[in-house]
Order: sequence, then structure tokens, then C-alpha cells
Amino acid sequence: MANAETKKANVLLLGGGAVGTIAALNIEAGGFGAVTAVLRSNFKVVQEEGYVIESVDHGKLKGWRPTRVVNSVPNVVKESLPPFDYIVTTTKNLPDIPPSLTSLIAPAVSPGHTIIVMIQNGLNIEKPMFVEFPANIVLSGVSMIDAHEGRLGEILHEEHDTLFLGAFHNPTINDKELEIAEAKKFIEIYNKAGKSTVHFSEDVAFARWRKLVFNAVLNPLCAVLGLDDARIRLAGSAIEGLVRPAMREIVATARKLGHDLPDEIMDTMIHCDPMDLYLKPSMQCDLEKGNYMEYEYLVGEPLREAEKIGVPTPTLKVIYEICKALQWRIMEERGVVVVPPKRVL
Repeated sequence: MANAETKKANVLLLGGGAVGTIAALNIEAGGFGAVTAVLRSNFKVVQEEGYVIESVDHGKLKGWRPTRVVNSVPNVVKESLPPFDYIVTTTKNLPDIPPSLTSLIAPAVSPGHTIIVMIQNGLNIEKPMFVEFPANIVLSGVSMIDAHEGRLGEILHEEHDTLFLGAFHNPTINDKELEIAEAKKFIEIYNKAGKSTVHFSEDVAFARWRKLVFNAVLNPLCAVLGLDDARIRLAGSAIEGLVRPAMREIVATARKLGHDLPDEIMDTMIHCDPMDLYLKPSMQCDLEKGNYMEYEYLVGEPLREAEKIGVPTPTLKVIYEICKALQWRIMEERGVVVVPPKRVL
């Protein structure tokens, strides 16, 4: 692993949308890392003009770019590139939509060297990484940022960048002290500019279940109802009839698994965003753009964990099935699934 005090860490970023851009900006601003960003839809705009960023932490920036932008994941062996010290993943994690995240980053992973930093939502996201890259450390990032990309390359960052970062425990490596040390080293790199707040997360599972109280409930419900997280609070009985029952199911599951979420967590998550900002959670933004929703790790995995331990989750089950049907609709719109032709009378 590169020593941040003697040279910049070589960082690959997969996901150049809003969250990834602010992550890259923090790493570059601190001077401890040089970022190669893998971009897709916004590659041409960013390559030619740079990002336009309006950030609560960094102010207004026009024409900003990380050290390098590319439109595909580099193959370090075939291209004879120096190994990446870190691969930071901030893309939507869609196990139901190929290609898999592990297959996307595989060409850039150097076994036993590259540290994979998953700043992504959901539960059990690390398991495919452990299978595919058993010799690599995998870190967990739970982000509480609010940032969105409007037009391509235009980033609006409205809430302070707060990140809870810790280490997933890879059973093959079986060295918790090393994993924790590497997590703290990455925190130093990310936090050096002083623009973000990064907390070391001793218990990454607790941090993930805590955020699921929002992400497994308000995130999908705002999407399927077409209501931002202020309007859903104004919409009659939506909170008491839909949101709280589903949140209780998440809390009950977490507690039975040994993660003692506090009683006030539901109110904290319901009111985490100011009413007068009318913020749209990520799934709502994706659905409105016709993009796939990352419901499997956010809703499906908590649901499956609840089923394993016998916690009833009737509300969560309905949310999951609605998301699954909406995902199928998007797949049809994109030609991924084909329906039989309509009968002509």
C-alpha cells in the first residue's frame, strides 16, 4: 500500500456521479491521493469541460476534474499500469442487472494490494467481493451526503459530506487489526482537506442497519409514491400508515441480529432532512430518470435476513415486490426483457 506521506495514493473511482465526484474532490483537495475517475454518461462533458459543482462544503467550482478521467476500467496488467492502491466504488449496486460490480472492477484489482472502498448503500454488499477477491481488504463507507447530478457534469451538493468508514472483516485475510489500520489510513486521505467529516466506524454492520431505517423504507417509498422526503411527511397518513410500520420491521430485524438501534432512530430518520429543502432520495431520482433502482441490497437483503430469523415483515415485503415490478418495467423499457406481442383483434 502506498505511503500517503511520501507519495500520493493511486486511487481509481468507479462512479463519477454526485457522490463519487464529491469523494474525488475531497481526496484530491487533501493532496494525499490522485484520482482516476471511470465515467460513463458524463464522460464526454467532463473530459471536455470539467465538472460544474455547487457544494455546501467546497463552494462553487467550474471546470474541475480529477487527475484523470477515463471511460472504461483500466486493465493494470494488459496496460502495464502501476497498481491501484484503492478502488472506490460509488456506483449504484445492482446485482439483478449485469454486469456485476466485481466483474467491472476485476481488471483494476491487484490481488493482495488494492484496497476496495465500497461507499455504497445496503446490506451484504461485501460478500461478492470476498468471493472474487479473497486476498484484498474491503472497506465499508456509509455516506450521509445529499448530492445530485442534474444535467450531465453538473453537481449540486446540499448537505455536508459525512462519512462513516470502517472495515468489513474478510474471513480469508483474518487480520482485523490490519483491516482497521487500513481503514484509518484511508480516512486520513479522504479527510485531509478538512472539508468533510469522516468517522471511524468500529461496527460497520450497525452503521449499515442504522442507515437502512431510512434506505429500506423512505428511499423506495418516496420513489414509488413520487413524493420527496418532505411531501411524504405532509401526505396525510403516509408516515403512520406506511413509513413507521416498515421502519419498525427493520429495527426489529436489526435488534434480533444483535444491533441495538435506539428507540429514537425512526424519528431521527424521518426528520433527517430539512422540510424546506424538499429533497428527493436516490431511488426517486433514479426512477424519474428511467434508471434502475438499487433495491436488492437496500430492501431485498434486509427482507431476506428477517425471513431467516423469523421476524415478520409484511410492509417491507410489499415495498420489495413493488420495487421488483418497477424494475421489470424499466428492463422492458430498455429492451432487456421482451413481452409477447399484443394480439390483434
